Order: sequence, then C-alpha cells, then structure tokens
Amino acid sequence: MFKGTYRYRLDAKGRLPVPAPFRRRLAEAGAHGVVMTVLDECLAVYPPTEWEKLAAQLVALPAFSKPTKGLARLLASRAVDCELDRQGRILVPSTQRAAAGLGGEATVIGVVNRFEVWAPERWASFLRDSERLLDDAGLGLDWAPAAGLRPQGKPRS
Repeated sequence: MFKGTYRYRLDAKGRLPVPAPFRRRLAEAGAHGVVMTVLDECLAVYPPTEWEKLAAQLVALPAFSKPTKGLARLLASRAVDCELDRQGRILVPSTQRAAAGLGGEATVIGVVNRFEVWAPERWASFLRDSERLLDDAGLGLDWAPAAGLRPQGKPRS
C-alpha cells in the first residue's frame, strides 16, 4: 500500500526521487518501473500490475460509450513508462511536468494502490478545498466510515 506525504526537488533533468517506502513496495511487487499518467491536476503513478488492473476495468466497460472512450483515451494517451534508476528516481517527461504544473519541487503522496505527484501549491489548494467540502457535507475527519458509522455517529441501517 502506498501511503504518506513527501516533498522532493526535481533535478535539472526532471528526475524525481521515489520515496523509499514506495520503492520497497515496487520491489516487493517485482516492478522495476512504473506507468505515469496525467490525472486531474497531478500525475498518477501506478505499478505495472495496478495499471493492468485499471486497463482491464476500462476494457470491461461498454466499448462504444462516449464516456468510456473518453476516459480510456485520456488515461492511455498521456501515459508513459518510467524506469527507476539506480538512485531510485524516475524521469518525469517535460509534457507530464507541464501538465501537472511541476517546477522545481513536488509533493508525492500515497493513494493506496498508486502514488501521485503534485505541484506543492496545487496540493495545498486541493487539501483546503477537500477539507471544506467534507466539512460542508458534515463528514469531518472525525467521521469513521471504516467503522460503518454515518456522520452523525449512527450505524448504517
């Protein structure tokens, strides 16, 4: 599982260190590289096995549906294979850096089955917006969905 938040500098060539816990998870899965695509305002980085699962889910959707075709095109056309170098870095292509608004620094976050690379200011904005949205919906961080509780603390019926 990918979890946690890390802040790194990209070097002049656009290489980004992959957090050590993420490298360990990739090694455990036998992966020497990742698949990176543009998702929302960030880069989504998948181990090859997770990318294959995502591709299988896309293929299982109605093939002639406009939304399905659009999603498949968006994800696959902007995807690139990235190998980890000996220092545990991945080269982020300039097109991906531009799409994610990355400059010299990046925030790398774990998102269970993938990790994401954000421009720090976009990540901070996303956090503010998400916290506001959750609070407005009555779903503050003290809510325990894993325990089967509703925001008011009542069990699901």
